Amino acid sequence: MTAKLQHCGLIVADLERSRGFYGGALGFEEVPRPHNFYFEGAWFQVGEDQIHLLVASETTGQAGTGDPGPSVATGLATHLAIEVDDLAASLARLDEHGVGLVGGPMPRGDGYDQVFVFDPDGYVIELFEHTGADQSGAPPRSPVRR
Repeated sequence: MTAKLQHCGLIVADLERSRGFYGGALGFEEVPRPHNFYFEGAWFQVGEDQIHLLVASETTGQAGTGDPGPSVATGLATHLAIEVDDLAASLARLDEHGVGLVGGPMPRGDGYDQVFVFDPDGYVIELFEHTGADQSGAPPRSPVRR
C-alpha cells in the first residue's frame, strides 16, 4: 500500500487571526476550497500538502490543544512539522509578525536545525531546515515529564 499525507485539519477559534498567522507570518498561499463547503474555513498550500482551518463555531470540536508544558521547547509535544528552505528567513518573517519562539533554534542531531512556535490557538508548529552539517555534537534530548 502506498500512502501520503495530503492535509491536516486544525480547528481554530478566530479564522482571520489564523489566516494572519498561516498566510502572513508563515507565508503560505491560501487556496480555494470546494464550492459546496458552506461552513467557514480556509485552506493553505504547504508544498504538496495543505493545512485546512476549520472554525470552531462551525463544528462540535474545540480549537487548540492542552498546554504542553516545558516539553514544547524540545518538541516533545503534539505538533506539525514543516520543512522550510531558509530557516533564517522564516525566523525573520515570524519576528516581523510578532511571533516568538518557544523552542530553538537548535540542531536536531541529523543534519537539520529546528524551531518551535505556537499558532494563535496554541498548536505547536515546528519549522526545520536541512543544513547537512555534522551534528554529532548536538546536545542529548532527554524526556521532559511533569
